[in-house]
Amino acid sequence: MTTTKIPVPVQQAEQPRQRHEQHAPKAAEHSKGYKALRRFFAILGPGLITGAADDDPSGISTYSVAGAAYGYATLWVALITFPLMTAVQLMCARLGIVTGRGLAASVRMYYPRWVLWGACLILAVANIINIGADLGGMAEATQLITHVRALIWIPVYAVVIVVLMFWASYKLMAEIFKWMTLVLFAYVFASFSANVNWRQALTVTFVPHIEFSRGFLSVLVAILGTTISPYLVFWQAAEEVEEKREKGKNHAMRNESTRHQLKCARTDTVSGMLFSNLIMYLMIIYLMQVKVVAYDCATTFKAACTEDSGLGVRGERLHSCNGDEQRGNSLR
Repeated sequence: MTTTKIPVPVQQAEQPRQRHEQHAPKAAEHSKGYKALRRFFAILGPGLITGAADDDPSGISTYSVAGAAYGYATLWVALITFPLMTAVQLMCARLGIVTGRGLAASVRMYYPRWVLWGACLILAVANIINIGADLGGMAEATQLITHVRALIWIPVYAVVIVVLMFWASYKLMAEIFKWMTLVLFAYVFASFSANVNWRQALTVTFVPHIEFSRGFLSVLVAILGTTISPYLVFWQAAEEVEEKREKGKNHAMRNESTRHQLKCARTDTVSGMLFSNLIMYLMIIYLMQVKVVAYDCATTFKAACTEDSGLGVRGERLHSCNGDEQRGNSLR
């Protein structure tokens, strides 16, 4: 039995090949963009973690005061803190990469002892105050969820942190901190879901508003102090050294640095500081909206309670109004 092959027209045979050639550049561009995105996220490390650590509970408290007391008026500060933070943290990152030592070790080698001990003393005082504020903030936030007193949570968090510092590896801690930065995106979603006057916010951002009052200047100093913290300066250099040590490099090898390493550190640090200031910016906006909503709710409920009181209808509605008013005042 013989089979006969039916000839296929040349035009029909070339159509699948032409379609494949048309889709090939798009697939290559998609694959190239995906690989570039993966390389970018692989670079992120010490700079991103340092930037996210800047938005700690004490920083959130500062931004809450700024947003609740002065609204959008302090948003322009983000345009100043971003380049300042980037310059300071990038110097520390390069110092750790090039020398293979932390900031304190470099100060010990090139400066007198009194400079080293003075810097360490200032760092210790600032760290103790900052750690206390952070532990208190975490405990208060946990109390809102669990209804367990904050005084119980403070030693619990302190013990957990100490245990992780002594018995957990740097790689594990770095991975945990890197993933925990995603939590800050909650402020991004919250700010865009709130009723924000973006036109006014952007106007105040690029047209600064300054009040020469004690309260306003105190808030500005607090924002600058919480964004450019002493522990971040030491932390950035130490993390760069730990990154090299984790890769199995000894001290002599840690002294070696390449342009690629410095370029990656620049990308990491700039991205981290931009992320930190963006979160700060959105925090102030969102917390300002929380204050406005809380004030409106408190005023509305107070008026409703006053009306009910005049009519003699007190009952459950009046009890509910008083409770809502108290909750509204606690948010202000």
